[in-house]
Amino acid sequence: MFQIQDTLVSLDLAERHFCCDLDTCLGACCIEGDAGAPLTEAERDKLESILPLLWDDLLPRSQETIRESGVAYRDTDGELVTQIVDGKNCVFTCYEAGGLCSCAIERAYREGRVSMRKPISCFLYPVRVKQYDGYAAVNYHRWKICKCAEVLGRRRGVRAYQFLREPLIERFGSQWYDELVTNCEVYIKQYLGEIVRDFVHERGLSDVLH
Repeated sequence: MFQIQDTLVSLDLAERHFCCDLDTCLGACCIEGDAGAPLTEAERDKLESILPLLWDDLLPRSQETIRESGVAYRDTDGELVTQIVDGKNCVFTCYEAGGLCSCAIERAYREGRVSMRKPISCFLYPVRVKQYDGYAAVNYHRWKICKCAEVLGRRRGVRAYQFLREPLIERFGSQWYDELVTNCEVYIKQYLGEIVRDFVHERGLSDVLH
């Protein structure tokens, strides 16, 4: 792991390639899983305040759920998360042409109707941040529905830390991100060098490189 300021960052952010492939997954992360998206208390309050501006974009079933249970709830671990419909779909999920899932919050943000883009946990995904006493763990969450994103990232040569530049800066700041980039670049150079050396050694190609 990298230690950057008061965080411990998984090496996966450097090793893994990632680039969202919405044409393939159709935004499945908005409707799969057994809990809503993690929220801070401030984000819950913000969602409640902007809810009237999002209301007409929400599906009828989502509106019904919010009327009954609110915009958020505590999951089995006691964490605050967005409310879900029928055990999985986020209440802020809406749909575009072709069945693409999108976020009502982000749609309103892009149209200039609200100042909140989306919960930071959604913006950061596939990174998950877990707060502990004195430090935060920044981990890469692997999920089968994002396999296509890893394939596309590999094809385009985009690594997770590069794809997530904007949300990582929003969450941790520019200085923190610059330190992350430096750590990742040094690690990748070393990591890839070790892979090449092992490959050459295993195949007895050492003389070819001299």
